[in-house]
Amino acid sequence: MTKPQSITHTPSLYRAGWIHYTNVAPILDHLVLPPSVQAITGVPTQMNAALLAGQVDIANISVIEFIRHADTLAALPDFSVAVLGKVYSVNLFHCLPWHQLRRVALTSQSAGSVALLEVLLRAEGIEATLERAEGDAMSLLAAGYDGVLRIGDDALREWYALAGPLTADLRMTALPHERGGVTVTDLAHKWFTLTGHPFTFAVWAYRQGNPPPAELVQAMRVARRQGIGHLSEVAERHAAKLGLPERVVQHYLWNFRYHLEEPDRLGLYEFADKALPHHAPLRFATEDETKG
Repeated sequence: MTKPQSITHTPSLYRAGWIHYTNVAPILDHLVLPPSVQAITGVPTQMNAALLAGQVDIANISVIEFIRHADTLAALPDFSVAVLGKVYSVNLFHCLPWHQLRRVALTSQSAGSVALLEVLLRAEGIEATLERAEGDAMSLLAAGYDGVLRIGDDALREWYALAGPLTADLRMTALPHERGGVTVTDLAHKWFTLTGHPFTFAVWAYRQGNPPPAELVQAMRVARRQGIGHLSEVAERHAAKLGLPERVVQHYLWNFRYHLEEPDRLGLYEFADKALPHHAPLRFATEDETKG
């Protein structure tokens, strides 16, 4: 597991906990932090815990943690990591049909994706045992699991290793979802099939009463405009890091919705009700708290 940067307390700095997967590169790659803000990076479970423990002041956290702690957290009203349909990086690799799943290995890096899997299984009355295990999808399937949940950049690479290669005359959406007895179920696409809504994987949340400085929110908005406006350059840079074709990464990034628009909120509210029916009301920052 990736180790987080050392978290130190400097009272004069507002601490931003960034989960820097490729899917947030259009926001974070071009971000120039104001002098009053310190960046700390880690994987989702680390930044979730750091925000709740007060070790960071804002973080792009798993949406399930935002829902679970809706009584103490608020979120920026116009930032999200959401997708309508396939996401390509939240995948269940399985060697048995979906309805026959009984034993599934889980990544330790995302509570949100685990909660989504639980909602999807419950919706179809599937009672599978979910177990923590580390390793790539193929190794864990070979070890006897019916399915393996993989997320993030690793999931994208492992999906392409199974589905690829992408040739010049082939559409990205035409790549197979099954090969060699292994099926890849994209959980965001399955959510869309179930609900008709986008799925919001992450929001930028902070503890109520401690909103980010306006200059940080403004810097994030500027960075987002630059990243989306230069998406081919972002894709080229990250394709080299991931060892994937640029065309694959560009299509991957095109899918994301970064503005938490009304359809994304509707999906978020529906997921909250399905995952935690008695959650506290979700709170989003007011215009006065984010102006800048």
